[in-house]
Amino acid sequence: MTRKFEITRPLPGATFGSIVSPEDGGNAHAAIAAAEAEPEFLLQALVDGDGLMLLKGMDDISEDPSLLVRLSQFFGPEVEDYRRTLTREEAIHGGTPEIMLVQSVPPTNRKPPPIPDPPLTKDGLIPVQYPHRRGWHTDQSYRRPPPDISLFYAVVPVPKGQGQTMFANGTAAYAALSPARKARIEGVMGLHVQPGSGRSRDAARAGETPRPLAPHERSQAQPLVRIHPVSGKPALYMCEYGQMDWVDGPIVGLEPGPDGEGGRLLDELMSHMTQRRFVYVHDWDAGDIVIWDNRCLIHTATWFDINAHERVMWRTTVHGNPGAFYAGETKSWIPAAAD
Repeated sequence: MTRKFEITRPLPGATFGSIVSPEDGGNAHAAIAAAEAEPEFLLQALVDGDGLMLLKGMDDISEDPSLLVRLSQFFGPEVEDYRRTLTREEAIHGGTPEIMLVQSVPPTNRKPPPIPDPPLTKDGLIPVQYPHRRGWHTDQSYRRPPPDISLFYAVVPVPKGQGQTMFANGTAAYAALSPARKARIEGVMGLHVQPGSGRSRDAARAGETPRPLAPHERSQAQPLVRIHPVSGKPALYMCEYGQMDWVDGPIVGLEPGPDGEGGRLLDELMSHMTQRRFVYVHDWDAGDIVIWDNRCLIHTATWFDINAHERVMWRTTVHGNPGAFYAGETKSWIPAAAD
């Protein structure tokens, strides 16, 4: 069979990731046609690139959002309907509920993260390493089983040098750990919770009372080391300040709280995982789609000037192959299943 895609590895300035394009060029229609001819190619290319892929020139999605959903279907069995997740109604695309809105304009009015302090490292580079760079997370890890893959499409990006998305490679970071550290975290679980639950590190440190959680909102334990169901490789899996439970966690079985033993372990691992050698920084062009594997990557966003620029991004989430660890589990975020 003649290959329908061209692939380049790694992504510029990184040690992982792929740029993938239809062999004869073209837009999302061309990418979908090529994927239909090779249905397994895109998912395998994502895995082979350690969970990160870039498709450029997919501008026709802006006129036909269903194309993003069709493209997402090549990455797993279920493209999620955000009406059936723990997503706010105003963040769901009105005509295509499989798309979540991540935008600085109404109806979501999402604000950018703050500029790191200081804004540059001592060698004049953009900060990537935690805790200088904050906000590192994997998508919706407060659900169990957690989602597999995210597709993020740039409708209206901000100028380059602002509004970037950073990705850290949990597979390479785990491989670089010492044997003693690998043994220390084997079988250890992190405790994840939905942002806004009053259980963030800052809220716990301030002594705030967390809000009561319904059964389908409860914190979820996830392994610190996940085995990828396709590659078979282990990868670090965690978030930081806002998406871990800092009241009862963040590490199951270790001293809880913002300054406990569990927090110190998470800080150590997160700092390790976000070293520059494990990170890719993406500057967006309109029509870009970045596809990442939540099972082995974490990501974060950078500041942009919200007073000067608008940012409109669309995201889909693919679910259905979390790995053998979650075999047979019902969806924790569905009220009937959680009660």
